[in-house]
Amino acid sequence: MEIKFDNFKLRPWRQGDEFSLADNANNENVWNCVRDYFPHPYTLEDARTWIALNENKEPITHFAIDVNGLAVGSIGVHLKDDVYKCSAEFGYWLGEDYWNKKIMSNAVKEMVEYAFSTFDIVRLYASVFESNHASIRVLEQAGFLQEAILRFAVIKNGELMDEYIYSIVRL
Repeated sequence: MEIKFDNFKLRPWRQGDEFSLADNANNENVWNCVRDYFPHPYTLEDARTWIALNENKEPITHFAIDVNGLAVGSIGVHLKDDVYKCSAEFGYWLGEDYWNKKIMSNAVKEMVEYAFSTFDIVRLYASVFESNHASIRVLEQAGFLQEAILRFAVIKNGELMDEYIYSIVRL
């Protein structure tokens, strides 16, 4: 399955993406916007592990963001279970060379539609560090609403900050 746009496409992760994935993910400015479980430095072995975890997965939960045949970012959902089984956590990142090109704005809108039509969920939510203004704009443009500010909830690079929770629902 591929979802095509003018300047990029969303597609499954595949063997051969390792070098472009590691090249784009191994960036401190990218890492500053994501949780600490996202490796830094990001190695070829980290890329191989991610691809192995996600290739051939049906239905797809995480897509590669492909620009000119290179995997330069990722977008996906983490499906929840138990009493949260109607929700999925939404996440994404993009290589810094591709910022401010409307790639993520378009990818998020399309991924929202894909998630609601593919999975038995009614709510998507995303957590954003208070300093990540670009991601906040992307979510708001896609119809997400701020539903909470968790005060001093995260620490990144030794800085204690608020976490913003954004969600979109479909009933």
